[in-house]
Amino acid sequence: MTATKGLEGIVAATSSVSSIIDGVLTYRGINIDDLAEHATFEEVAYLLWRGKLPTQSELDGLIRDFGEYAAVPPEVIAGIRLYPKDSNPMAALRTAVSSLALYDPEANDPSPEANLRKAIKLQAQLPTIVAAFDRIRNGKEPVAPKKGVGIAHNFLYMLTGEEPAEVSVRALDKALVLHADHELNASTFASRVTVATLSDIYSGVTSAIGTLKGPLHGGANEAVMIMLDEIGTIDRVESYIQNKLNNKEKIMGFGHRVYRNGDPRAKHLQAMSRKLGELKGDLSLYNMSVKIEELVTSQKGLRPNVDFYSASCYTMLGLPRDLFTPLFAISRVSGWTAHILEQYADNRLIRPRADYVGPSNQPFVPISERR
Repeated sequence: MTATKGLEGIVAATSSVSSIIDGVLTYRGINIDDLAEHATFEEVAYLLWRGKLPTQSELDGLIRDFGEYAAVPPEVIAGIRLYPKDSNPMAALRTAVSSLALYDPEANDPSPEANLRKAIKLQAQLPTIVAAFDRIRNGKEPVAPKKGVGIAHNFLYMLTGEEPAEVSVRALDKALVLHADHELNASTFASRVTVATLSDIYSGVTSAIGTLKGPLHGGANEAVMIMLDEIGTIDRVESYIQNKLNNKEKIMGFGHRVYRNGDPRAKHLQAMSRKLGELKGDLSLYNMSVKIEELVTSQKGLRPNVDFYSASCYTMLGLPRDLFTPLFAISRVSGWTAHILEQYADNRLIRPRADYVGPSNQPFVPISERR
């Protein structure tokens, strides 16, 4: 046996949910560019779960379901009130999602129908949890979700307590589309490993959230915003980035293991970052980001990934930077649950081997003789 570090290049599953072929990302065979420009997030969620785009009546039905399921059990909200005010938002989300299983009578029902309902519930409830957590930690009461509106609209409404501007809803909706799925990434793989034991869907999503929490996965966009804050102004970009390059330090938001010619999602977020900056009359974050991209690409040959411009987009939408990764989870739960449903439909326990490199033929030494 020969180990492959990080499983790079190893094909570990077959899937019809999404693909990355020759640098092109598709959901169910539809190019991400087409979906980003023409589809709503609700249409994309339906596509990931059902394998086809919805008709108008099917879409209306899904939006109704989201409205019916968006309220979180009061016991879960009561639990969030007990979290330390300085809790990491992803840790809080992970804990709250795990607790949802305690209050869902279908939690351990393995039927395909029940699992699809649970996928819809999770998609509806994650925005409610994230918004409630943020308000509670800031001394505010949670805002109840609305019915008849999309995920992006509802999240911004529950976060602020005010009706969001249409341009903000459209921008966030597009970001949700772009983050919805990404083949067999780390968090998706974790979710599939978990449910391959025939554990429940809540356990699978909890595993995924724990995986997404890491800065080499979902936490990268927050790290990008920290970098932009440290730089502060465009006149400091060159010296800051050059110093990092000289010291061979990692610059977050650049490069991707599966893309050699650039992340196809990045251009959409770059355009969105510019548009939001223009609407707010403040292009400072956008201009700094463009300057950073020019320097890193010219000197290292690395192109921005989906995390790089999402940082400035989310900041221009008024989101606290420690909610960037929970927002990623709000989108990606659609993909996680699509993969979980696929795993259940054709399951085999995921149990790889390890290449042992430790000592061999070690004698057992009685405790009285050990030194």
